[in-house]
This record gives sequence, structure tokens and C-alpha cells, in this order.
Amino acid sequence: MSIASPLGSAPATGHEFATLGGGCFWCLEAVFEELDGVVDVESGYSNGHTQRPEYRQVCTGDTGYAEVVRIEFDPARVGYRELLEVFFAVHDPTTLNRQGNDVGNQYRSAIFYHDEQQKATAAKFLQEAQDLFEDDIVTALEPVDRYCRAETYHQEYFRHNPTQGYCMFVIGPKLEKFRRAFAPKRRAGVS
Repeated sequence: MSIASPLGSAPATGHEFATLGGGCFWCLEAVFEELDGVVDVESGYSNGHTQRPEYRQVCTGDTGYAEVVRIEFDPARVGYRELLEVFFAVHDPTTLNRQGNDVGNQYRSAIFYHDEQQKATAAKFLQEAQDLFEDDIVTALEPVDRYCRAETYHQEYFRHNPTQGYCMFVIGPKLEKFRRAFAPKRRAGVS
């Protein structure tokens, strides 16, 4: 995983992409970087209506874009459904356009599928997951449209800024929750 190597427009042979929105992309990126079978994670924007979104524009909530992570994964090592299980463990899929203090449609809970198989898997997962939540799940299920990589300073944000306030008080606890719940699924060699 490297800031200097953006994901291409298609995954490597034998790999797949998953694109998920669940609040601030820094949080999801930090979690998925530690999941075994994940090849790379990139922060970006998806499903908006402007050509080249920039962070300040996306933050207004007027572009239609969601903050997302694009995950390149090896399905022989981690399944798409397993990615969704981690996703639902580290964000609240029952709050509309909000994750904690991050408010706006850019922070919406969404699964952006890349093909019909992902769509079917995600639809079944959403239906089954509803039984685990008291409130209704509001996670959108949409095809990926207009994905754009976020600016370089957003990539690997937690790794490079672990003592920044947001990282310590928001990302850190989510990462610890993931580490406890998915210890056997963590990538070897990460601390």
C-alpha cells in the first residue's frame, strides 16, 4: 500500500474492487488497511454530479459525492461479504447522512457495487443484517458512478497522522473495535 501508487481503473487480474461509504473515509481506510486479503485501500469520492470534485466542494454537501474507500481485494483470501461484515461493524448503518459528528450526505452509508454479483450479495446481506439492528438500515445500494480518487493528503491519513485529534478520538476507537472483533482476520505484521 502506497500513497504514490493510486489504484488503476480496474483491479489486478484475480482481484476485485469494493467501494464503500460510511462516514469519513479516513476511518474506513485505517480499518481496511489491516484486513488480511486487502491488497490496497484508497480514499475517494463516488456518485456525485460534478466532473472533478475537490474536498472543499464535497464538504459542502452540494456535489452529491460520498466520501468512500475503494478497496482492492483478493477474493481467494477475503470475500466480498466479509468486507461488508467489517463495514457494518465499524460504522452505523442506521443513521441517515451522519456518522457521529460528521453530518451531511457526503457521509452517507452506502455500498457502491461494481457488478451484478456484488449487488446480489449486498442486497442479501442488507436484508439479513436488518435483524441485527433495532432501527432501520439506511445504507444505500447503488452502482458505482463517477469515482474519483481523493487528494494525496487524504491517502493513508491515519497512518501518517495518528496523534491528530480526529485520529485519536474517532479513528482510534473504531480501529480498536475492529482489532478486537476481527483479530483472526487481521493482516500479519500490522501493529
